Amino acid sequence: MSTTLNTQKKSDNFKKLIIAASVAIPLVVAVLFKVKVTGVDFGFLPPIYATINGITAFFLVIALIAIKRKNIVLHQTMVKLSLVLSLLFLACYVAYHMTSDPTPYGGESKVLYYTILISHIILSIAVIPLVLFTYLFAWQGDFVKHRKYAKIAWPLWFYVAVTGVVVYWMIAPYYK
Repeated sequence: MSTTLNTQKKSDNFKKLIIAASVAIPLVVAVLFKVKVTGVDFGFLPPIYATINGITAFFLVIALIAIKRKNIVLHQTMVKLSLVLSLLFLACYVAYHMTSDPTPYGGESKVLYYTILISHIILSIAVIPLVLFTYLFAWQGDFVKHRKYAKIAWPLWFYVAVTGVVVYWMIAPYYK
């Protein structure tokens, strides 16, 4: 009985941590966007973080194919790499925006650009708890919940990764 209670307590703690991270990450990013660091030029980062998004999307496809082929080890590796790349993207993205002025979109397809950008931003916030809970359920061996969440988390995470590249392609001509 004691082991079951300890396991449940750990699970509850992880769930609280995921919820806290899911709230804290977007708030911290929003606050950091207001901070401007001068004297540092990270203008080289946008093509790098767009590439990171592209690689993340590629790894997510490999992860999906791997699990459909029951290659669990490859699936786990690709998901872990995708998580690391997503964190690296976030660090690069925030570093760039803390050190650079915003780049206005100057193209003719403003409605399309802002539709993609806004959906990308909103879903990048929504995907945080979905991905983390999906990962937690797999880690705990609850593959019923893992699959249920993955059916929502994977396409959203993939969309966020791909639209990150699309947003970069659309705004790249307007960088100074």
